[in-house]
Amino acid sequence: MSREAVWESYTKAEKDVIAAFLASFAHANTVPQNWRMFNMLDMAFLAMEGYPIDREIMLDHAQAILDYYAGDGWYRDGQSFDYYSCWAFNFYAPLWNRWYGYENEPFLAQKFEEYSNRLMESYADFFDADGFTNMWGRSCIYRFASTSAFDGNLLLRRSAADAGLARRIASGSLLQFLTRGDFLKDGIPAMGFYGQFPPLVQGYSCAESPFWMGKAFLCLHLPENHSFWTAKENNGTWERLQKNEVKQTVLDGPALCFTNHEANGETVLRTGKVVKNVGDRHGLWNYAKLCFNTKYPWEAAPQMVSSSVLQRTCGEAKPEKKPETAVPGCVPAAGEVESQQYVLKDLTSGSVSLANATFWGGVRDGILYRRQYFDYRLDTETHWMQGLFLADFPVPCGVLRADKMKLFRRPVQFTLGAYGFPDNGTSLTEYAEGGARAIMLCGKDAIGKPRCLAMTIYDGWDGLGWLCSEGTNPDSERSIVIYAGAQKKKQYGGCESYIMISQVITKESAEPFTREEIFPIRSVSYTDPAGCGTFGPVVIELKNGEKRVVDYEAMEGNLRL
Repeated sequence: MSREAVWESYTKAEKDVIAAFLASFAHANTVPQNWRMFNMLDMAFLAMEGYPIDREIMLDHAQAILDYYAGDGWYRDGQSFDYYSCWAFNFYAPLWNRWYGYENEPFLAQKFEEYSNRLMESYADFFDADGFTNMWGRSCIYRFASTSAFDGNLLLRRSAADAGLARRIASGSLLQFLTRGDFLKDGIPAMGFYGQFPPLVQGYSCAESPFWMGKAFLCLHLPENHSFWTAKENNGTWERLQKNEVKQTVLDGPALCFTNHEANGETVLRTGKVVKNVGDRHGLWNYAKLCFNTKYPWEAAPQMVSSSVLQRTCGEAKPEKKPETAVPGCVPAAGEVESQQYVLKDLTSGSVSLANATFWGGVRDGILYRRQYFDYRLDTETHWMQGLFLADFPVPCGVLRADKMKLFRRPVQFTLGAYGFPDNGTSLTEYAEGGARAIMLCGKDAIGKPRCLAMTIYDGWDGLGWLCSEGTNPDSERSIVIYAGAQKKKQYGGCESYIMISQVITKESAEPFTREEIFPIRSVSYTDPAGCGTFGPVVIELKNGEKRVVDYEAMEGNLRL
């Protein structure tokens, strides 16, 4: 697009100097991941301009990129899966096809095209009803660059993208950020997701990094009569969902399970094949949350504030009765509660652990199975690691969990946080039904949109509490995290429930949840006579008539990392 204005403005001698400079990088060593495509594009440009390149080096880079492919349109960039599959592999590969691949390496070009089209089969459902991008993975300061995979696909000779849907999502994700007053800091995009948010920033990030979001504007390369501009917009899956329907997409290759919830218009992502170093909280926030929600971006570790601040931030609450800020018998210290993560405390040593490895077990009968290990490391056998069987399934406004302990040592304490809730004037209400307990928060985000969240606990938990925090939520300066807590004390035996059942539901509405939504379970049946979940399937019967059978058997042979 800038060829005439930039490249053609140089003399032949000047072009030769520039080409030599580019060639020095194009043929040099690079980082063995998506960066190999930088070399490929440099060489492709040089070849188009008639400069010599080493075609063997080009071929080596291209075959390596193909080897990163994991299926379902996704590439593995190092250990993890994230948006680099979309704003790198599925963005650069179509450019390479046009500049070089179609003409010089048709087999490889056909593969890149096939993989991009495979991504298009499900990628639109990665976004919510408003086209919002989920805050997940590293480099989230690139924001709406997540939509660039659509632009890349539309550059291909045989594109499978729905042009009207692609434009709808590209516009929605753009508006997600540009409509907010905190998007700019000193006149440039802030180092955060919405406004400034230091917990999000990577060590390699700098002030210019947010401008990678410019990849979303590759669509401007499409001619004015292209279907991206002329097709009627549509909203894909969201136009076809029935009332309270949830569409679940399961991609075993990249270990991604995402659900589109008609009842609240949100998309919830659950991931696997995650391993981070012990103590890498930043990596765990980006990759290892149990759920990532398009409307409730992940919260960093809550910073518990003093009681005077509690009064200021949560004092506007109008509870049915005075809420307890802490779970009886479980009073967490700093670092012992995380949103959408389990935190394990050894009550003998006092050590606190996070689940830094999440193995993927796949979906059976609509239930996603995963395994988490706390302080996972290769120099220790897994039977010396504390762990959890994760089993969860979607409900109209969220996710219901029935997780099972995999412990070798007690006594321990567990906490589990809900999503971080933006606190800009919040009401807090407690509920009880039989042995179940719940807390509901209603308020608004930083730009005044209504929000409502409820966390419910059933078997296996001692109670619910809540924490107020500052500086740990990407949307608002102040936030609230509801958490469940439990202690498991006896080393072996006893009937301390092995199963921990909970639910978190959310929506963009000022209207409170109904009791039926807050307490969706009619009954829970266990196989073991004592009803502790020590062995066998767990049958969860919902009030809407659905029945879910959670069975952890044979998970061991199906775990993938």
